[in-house]
Amino acid sequence: MKITDVSRCTMEVIEVEEFLRNPPPGFTVEAGYRFVKSDPENCCVFIDDFELSRGGKVVFQHSQGKKITVRNLGDYTRFRKSLTSKKIYILVSACESKPSSTDGKAPKNIKVLQQYVVSIDGRNPLIKWEIERGLDRTISSVAGESYRVDIDLCDALRGWAGDSFCLLGNREKVTPVWKDTCFTLKYYSDALFDFPHWLGFSKRHFKISNHGR
Repeated sequence: MKITDVSRCTMEVIEVEEFLRNPPPGFTVEAGYRFVKSDPENCCVFIDDFELSRGGKVVFQHSQGKKITVRNLGDYTRFRKSLTSKKIYILVSACESKPSSTDGKAPKNIKVLQQYVVSIDGRNPLIKWEIERGLDRTISSVAGESYRVDIDLCDALRGWAGDSFCLLGNREKVTPVWKDTCFTLKYYSDALFDFPHWLGFSKRHFKISNHGR
């Protein structure tokens, strides 16, 4: 199942098996769905190695993983430019339970119903603005020390799915709980005494919205 937000083409949601059978432009799949190559000039992939529900490990060759570490301003600048000039891909899970909190996120150790590859277009002016604003606010709030910031697509997914989402192979409509919706930037400064970071005070978080809905 591939669903595209056609009104502004900001987000695509593709069931993972469909992604492997029919990869989108910029991707090729080899070795019986086990090895995925992407075009690093046009794609930012933040997907860790994972196991399919039917068995077998899937590896994305040019993926940076879901946690990206930068250690200087040059690396940060290149990372930021990549986010706002390419399509961004992450792997998320639709889960069956309702969240115990009000933030819409899944608690740990709940059943995963389906996995999806989600793509947003960082070149889209509204998406680009949200990314740049979130990163700017993070930098201005940490005063030069090390930090980590989670970039979250949970709101975009909830807006896209709404209250009547039908899982593949399931005729019943559900309101899914989304898991693994973030990728994380970790910036390590060369500050000699980085107490706020050591004490866990330099964690930040911002969300990307689905502007096409």
